[in-house]
Amino acid sequence: MSDMPWLSILIALPLVGALVVFYLPRAAEALDGDDVTTAMEVQRRGELAKQVGLAFSGLTLLVAVLAATQYYVGPDFSGMQLTEEHDWIAPLGVHYALGVDGLGLLMVLLTAVLVPVVLVASWRDTDTPAPLADGSTPAVAGASSSTHAFVAWTLALESLSLAVFTATDVFLFYVVFEATLIPAYFLIGGFGRAGRARAAVKFLIYQLAGGLVMLASVIGLYVVSAREGTPSYLLSDLAALDIDPTTEKWLFVGFFIAFAIKAPMFPVHTWLADTTEKATPPTSVLLVCVLDKIGTFGMLRFCLGLFPGASEWATPVVVVLALISIVYGALVAIGQDDVLRLIGLTSLSHFGFIVLGIFVFNSNGSSGAILYMVNHGISTAALFLIAGYLIRRTGTPLISRMGGQEKVTPVLAGTFLVAGLAACGLPGLAPFVSEMLVIVSAFDHAWWAGAVAVTAIVLAAIYILWMYQRTMTGPEAVPQVAGTADLDRRELGAVVPLLVGLLLFGFYPMPLLDVINPYVDGALTHVGVNDESPTVSTGSGDTAAEGGHE
Repeated sequence: MSDMPWLSILIALPLVGALVVFYLPRAAEALDGDDVTTAMEVQRRGELAKQVGLAFSGLTLLVAVLAATQYYVGPDFSGMQLTEEHDWIAPLGVHYALGVDGLGLLMVLLTAVLVPVVLVASWRDTDTPAPLADGSTPAVAGASSSTHAFVAWTLALESLSLAVFTATDVFLFYVVFEATLIPAYFLIGGFGRAGRARAAVKFLIYQLAGGLVMLASVIGLYVVSAREGTPSYLLSDLAALDIDPTTEKWLFVGFFIAFAIKAPMFPVHTWLADTTEKATPPTSVLLVCVLDKIGTFGMLRFCLGLFPGASEWATPVVVVLALISIVYGALVAIGQDDVLRLIGLTSLSHFGFIVLGIFVFNSNGSSGAILYMVNHGISTAALFLIAGYLIRRTGTPLISRMGGQEKVTPVLAGTFLVAGLAACGLPGLAPFVSEMLVIVSAFDHAWWAGAVAVTAIVLAAIYILWMYQRTMTGPEAVPQVAGTADLDRRELGAVVPLLVGLLLFGFYPMPLLDVINPYVDGALTHVGVNDESPTVSTGSGDTAAEGGHE
């Protein structure tokens, strides 16, 4: 165990920040004796909330980086590090237990990076949002109380997400897994466009349904562990249990359904497009790039870690569902006119790739899937944020009502193009490496699986390039486009780090693979698979994935 409770500090910081922001003075409290308050005072209090929130998220990122420096990266170590363990509910075998391996560490860092980026990118969204063509607004109303709520719920979601990625007790994981729905629901329902309340309810119903199914399996794990002697929810204890094959399959199904909804996967994906269409772009970043990663994280951590036999048993069905998600998500995205809905549906296709990589059971696939989780988070966050900037300038989310933007906003157009090309797997950008690893592993699993997966490359090029053509090129679609301002320094400050990450990990992904590979080796050994981890050949100066299935 680590002497310093790095992970507890990491979880506590944004939660404390959320409470501080929540209790800061708000606009309503600025009313003086004659019931008059200045717009300047309202703005000042809103700015204070943003600054405090950004300070806490920045401090959380700093602690995450310091914790990462304490993590040992070595080819022969795949276990949990920075561990903490305390009894919580002893009669049930429940512990407050935290720890990270390569998978958890990368998810923690991704979360810690994206939250301050989201707060910087949404700096003006809580002030004076531009009206949309239908009269609704793309962001929250310009009130200090709304600013406080948005920042506080964002920090709360960060805290709970970090707890999910670090929990090494199944009961603790379930509690924080469900608790993430509270800030997510209020971020969707309280901030966004007309129809957001309905989208929030749909999101909540789907997620709660999955959580209830998983609860049955969580209870089942207690029964199984109690029969073996002392009940325990610790992952290390549960992984050592000898579970009856039939029981293992039922327990697997309960966890998998919950994670498939969260990921999301076909056919339990329909909440995704509605949510990303109605929520603000910063909220969509938190949901798709952080919260949805819990689904694929859970498949790796729990489905493979606790139920290896059942995972192999379910592989044929899961692979087919993943392939359907890949192709269906891409095809449906092509026909969308709402830019935010289109980006949301592309994630259905991308999550299909991640799940495919997980369940083909080889090192290329597993490493590619985890790498894809990181790269997708970076590229899709950039797409959502830049799309939000575009909507703010044009006053509409409809692609058919945009056009000609590159003439007056060349920087916005350029960043949008880079993020889009990353999403469709352009060589030299980060998602390409992870996508190729998954496709190679799919061919290794079955030729038809690889053949279907490859079609997504063509489909992705269609929906990304067609979206760019309709929004950025051609004649001006709206009269006010000529007066549109390009990205300012704050907006660039939010997206440039993401674009740098796409370029850096596109040309040199080994820093991530060095963390991923030991975890993958340990996870596949637990399942009963032994093959070589993917490496990067630098002898000829080219980046290439190598790996062989034995």
